Amino acid sequence: MEYRIRDRIKEFLDEDIGYGDITSSTLIPEEQTAKGTLYFKEPGITSGLVEAAIVFEILGCQVTVHSKDGETVKEKQVLLSVNGHARALLMGERLALNIVGRMAGIATQTTKVVNSVKEKNHKTRVAATRKTLPGMREFDKRAVVHGGGDPHRFGLDDCVLIKDNHLELVPSVTEAIKRARDGISFTKMVEIEVRSLEDAEEAAREGADIIMLDNIAAPEIKEWLGELDKKGLREGFIYEASGGITFENAANYAAAGVDIISMGALTHSVRSLDVKFEIEMVK
Repeated sequence: MEYRIRDRIKEFLDEDIGYGDITSSTLIPEEQTAKGTLYFKEPGITSGLVEAAIVFEILGCQVTVHSKDGETVKEKQVLLSVNGHARALLMGERLALNIVGRMAGIATQTTKVVNSVKEKNHKTRVAATRKTLPGMREFDKRAVVHGGGDPHRFGLDDCVLIKDNHLELVPSVTEAIKRARDGISFTKMVEIEVRSLEDAEEAAREGADIIMLDNIAAPEIKEWLGELDKKGLREGFIYEASGGITFENAANYAAAGVDIISMGALTHSVRSLDVKFEIEMVK
């Protein structure tokens, strides 16, 4: 996995540096060395430190990582130390800050949601979605894991997930599940999105592994799960709530009894953490 991240970071550096950092190359002597330290300007969960280290290593710097990803750290706690040519530190600064800020923001927010959910139902897991920035999925999903969440599907080849648009093109829930089972390996799970209790029952009876209750209010989900339980269709299935779930109401879905809460907001609406990289001259 690291080789994929390294290749992507090289692309990011090419995008940012272009034909060279004309500011640093005109102001800073080529032989000038410097050291830099990276820290949060607010408390948070670490994420992206491995990636930030790779940024500076590609540029020929020596890097020391002082914290593991997924740890709770304080404001101004040194997380990364970098030594090397001053121009290299300046070229890598913004990319490292962008990566760490975004990933730590995702990890920190994920931890907050996970903690609120666990207070209501310790069995419920918080998961991400595929609503990630193009080119950033590997980074975003890793950040969710660092925050204590589940990555969910990484791509379309991970698991069958039959959505509403698929069902517009297939005669029924039953037929959709049958086609999926007939067309994939036994090693792959089948998930289907439903929007009515009747469809949820049909999906369970036809052997779906995961049943996604999409855009259903938490009180209604609680009622549905009660009805499914009465019919012997609760145990042995994974019920996932998705759609319309926010940082503020996620705990309500945990209290309703779902197994999984998937939230696009973990990656598409998160605030980057405030991160600082300070550079000083080495004489």
